[in-house]
Amino acid sequence: MAFHLKALVMFSSSLLFFVTFQIPHVHANQAKAGKQKSSAWKKAHATFYEGSATTFGGACGYDDVTKHGYGLNTAALSKALFKEGVTCGACFELKCNQQKWCKGSNSIIITATDHCPPNPQQDSNNGGWCNPPREHFDLSKPAYLKIAEYKAGIVPVYYRRVSCKRKGGIKFTITGNPYFYLVTVSNVGGSGQVIAVQVKGNKTPWTSLRRNWGQKWETNAKLQGQALTFKVKTSDGSSTTSSNVFPNSWQFGQTFEGRNFS
Repeated sequence: MAFHLKALVMFSSSLLFFVTFQIPHVHANQAKAGKQKSSAWKKAHATFYEGSATTFGGACGYDDVTKHGYGLNTAALSKALFKEGVTCGACFELKCNQQKWCKGSNSIIITATDHCPPNPQQDSNNGGWCNPPREHFDLSKPAYLKIAEYKAGIVPVYYRRVSCKRKGGIKFTITGNPYFYLVTVSNVGGSGQVIAVQVKGNKTPWTSLRRNWGQKWETNAKLQGQALTFKVKTSDGSSTTSSNVFPNSWQFGQTFEGRNFS
């Protein structure tokens, strides 16, 4: 089984907790259906690591994978799959491929929420499971135990990209300060993999956000005191616009929901 350390990145924020509000009349426009087509099955391996809802989303910026809508069916991806955080939020279907250790023919759908770093001190086939160019899934322990026996430690698997099915809307959380805004985008359906984010206030024109790390997006545009509209584009080319999803009275640390992809 794989064990590794996660680097924790701290950002200053006026609030350190989430307050979730449901906005009853959020309007969204979708350019496409937002459905990720299932890809062909490929071969990889899977291990597991210990943790909790507050640690399984480390490298993607999901400080609590349950609150962000992903549950515990999550995985840390090797560098070849993680792609510097670009794959955060994508969904994969996995099934065990070693009858001796598999729990039946069950498959699971997991969300990419973390990074499994390389371990160049160990051979790629003996401990350095996440070394390039290996495609490897370091599953959360609860997810791993749904498809394989604990004592196996590592098992070969088949995997493929699939569409993400989410409950509720896309979640937007703003932290930072009046001079630096950091937006976490989560619970994204369809492709699940966000590649572009734009924001517009009632006084501020459309502004493209820059990826800071994982699924945290930054801007220095002055947004406080304005109703905010967000546009999200995913890796399959779909886009959705959530109009006035943030009221002009929003505060740092709050989470609001827009409409999701189907």
